[in-house]
Amino acid sequence: MALDQLKKNFDELAQDVINSHRVPLMRTFTQHGTTTTFDHVVSVSFRALALARGLRIPVDERSLVRGALLHDYYLYDWHDHEHAPDRWHGFTHPGHALRNAEQDFGDLTRIERDVISRHMFPFNPLPPTTREGWLVCLSDKICTVQEFFAARRS
Repeated sequence: MALDQLKKNFDELAQDVINSHRVPLMRTFTQHGTTTTFDHVVSVSFRALALARGLRIPVDERSLVRGALLHDYYLYDWHDHEHAPDRWHGFTHPGHALRNAEQDFGDLTRIERDVISRHMFPFNPLPPTTREGWLVCLSDKICTVQEFFAARRS
């Protein structure tokens, strides 16, 4: 029953982002292996919420879920070096994602900005400054490793 409640709460928290006009574009880009960017951010977001609840870490759940859903909101195929904005995706995509999120969602909370801009630590040198940011950073690494090995198996 707890998992059903978690899924219901997640759906409520994620609804406005998932139903926004440009988020479906993330379904058209591959993130890792065969995982779409959309599926990746949903997995990261759900895992971060589950970790917060499971470890009883007090967080702003709305900002956690929204920030996690938008952490890779860069909206381009990073594998296509001719059409990507630069060749430094690993370093620059948090900035692209943050600009797109600010454009499409208006005023982001301080937590949402932290989650989006600092999720690539330690690849990028600035660590998250919020509990939510750390949870998304960790969840992103876990999901990335799972996606990488799932792709290698198939």
